[in-house]
Amino acid sequence: MGVLIVSFSKDDVDVQSITTRFQGYFRIDEYRVRHRTFAGGWTGTVVREIFERGHAVAVLPYDPVLDRVVLIEQYRTGALAAGRDPWLVEIVAGIIEPGESPEDVAHRETLEESGGVILDMVPVVDALMSPGGSSETMKLFCAKVDSSTLGGLHGLAEENEDIRVFTLSVDEALEWIKSGRISNGTALIALYWLALERNRLRAMWNS
Repeated sequence: MGVLIVSFSKDDVDVQSITTRFQGYFRIDEYRVRHRTFAGGWTGTVVREIFERGHAVAVLPYDPVLDRVVLIEQYRTGALAAGRDPWLVEIVAGIIEPGESPEDVAHRETLEESGGVILDMVPVVDALMSPGGSSETMKLFCAKVDSSTLGGLHGLAEENEDIRVFTLSVDEALEWIKSGRISNGTALIALYWLALERNRLRAMWNS
């Protein structure tokens, strides 16, 4: 996992050391750095542990004919650790494996996690998910699908995935956000984006 440096000078950050402190399913690296301040000086040494879990792709499957989104529900240990209901309503997502493009991952994960086939796809955003402690980025897409036959249970047994697939009207999904039923950050970004772009997508994909 390399360090991507864009839109600023690498001379603005002094990386003193990077040390791997843990290597398991995920990795934790310790960074010791200094960086320039807004006033023009330098900070002292900043020590931070960075969680390395790879880079991800997420997909909001949307049926522009029925005006419905395809959502999934599955167990998440991170939510359990936060003291919250560990069964979260989410959108399709997966890690980019070596040699894969984000578009490849979008097609693969949509089929594996929802049973859906992507008919067309538009990019939404490429975002840092938790830059205070992780390098993970999320490339988010909205995909055109036929949702009329989608539902049921999906996921890979060898990965202990147990994924419930269902559809909601866009208006219902937005109400679920208001009620707190949807609290996953990636799903929130995707659905709020769809609320803004819904009419444009329907006009484009239903023409």
